[in-house]
Amino acid sequence: MNLENQHVVVIGGSSGIGLGVAEACLKGGASLTLVGRSPQKLADAAARLGATHRVRTFAADVTEEAQVRRLFEEHPPAHHVVVTAVHGHYQPIRQLEIAEARRTIDSKLVAALHVAKYARLEPNGSLLFTTGIASDRPGPGGSVVAAVNGALVSLVRALALELAPTRVNAVSPGWIDTPFWDRFAGDAKAQRFEQHARRLPVARVGAPSDIAHAALFLMGNGFTTGEVVHIDGGHRLV
Repeated sequence: MNLENQHVVVIGGSSGIGLGVAEACLKGGASLTLVGRSPQKLADAAARLGATHRVRTFAADVTEEAQVRRLFEEHPPAHHVVVTAVHGHYQPIRQLEIAEARRTIDSKLVAALHVAKYARLEPNGSLLFTTGIASDRPGPGGSVVAAVNGALVSLVRALALELAPTRVNAVSPGWIDTPFWDRFAGDAKAQRFEQHARRLPVARVGAPSDIAHAALFLMGNGFTTGEVVHIDGGHRLV
């Protein structure tokens, strides 16, 4: 996709899926604003991406309304805003720490509301959010993540109507090899990935580039709005 002379804001762009989307946008010619909570991680991501004249960084916690407002006030209007940031929390419901549950809700749903409220977009621009497989295939301990992902699907449909002609869509990843899994699974990551890959029709776990490919499609297709594109290797089928 040709993104020459377009400005893309990637929230959560310092690692994982967000960084994969940022790389794809940069290759397409876009200028980027990477947003994340850690200035050091943002600096590391910008160094990895290179093309420093086309990459800005902005440290912000998008669960805080004032910081989201400042993000969009202090940067030029965007052609596309992509939100991948999340605080995922998995815990059995009987032991659920409500404070941690609220962090997950804030990081994905409340942050999306903040972005929808304050994002300044060029004509024919788009918002792109990230849901996930848990809304379709929830597992034990994942009730909060499943609920938030499902809520975000509904939000995308509502915003597509309310913010029209701005297009609003979402990607729904399956298992993607990101730093999250290093923390979540630790030394068992490789074994879990191998077992999961054997279940999937595509016989592999996903990569950030798989999500980036779908993100570019949704940014570029002017006739798609209110949709959720599933990039899960067929996970919903097995």
